[in-house]
Amino acid sequence: MAALAAPLLSGCVNSPSINVLGAYFPDWLFCIVAGVVLTVVIHLILGRFQANDLIAPAAVVYPTLVTFFALATWLMLFQH
Repeated sequence: MAALAAPLLSGCVNSPSINVLGAYFPDWLFCIVAGVVLTVVIHLILGRFQANDLIAPAAVVYPTLVTFFALATWLMLFQH
């Protein structure tokens, strides 16, 4: 039974984490922070050009932008 379960558990050997001052943080945490920061930058740029009207349902668009930027950061920086 253990021999059958071993291949299923082999993905848990290497955890995707980054060492920051001795503490390990998961990669997805940095991706979410990058997604939020990039979305805030987009919001500030749109506000600067008074183009906030382009974002119709803001409650849908901003979380979608955070998700898009977080996943794009994951794909660009953390491909294993």
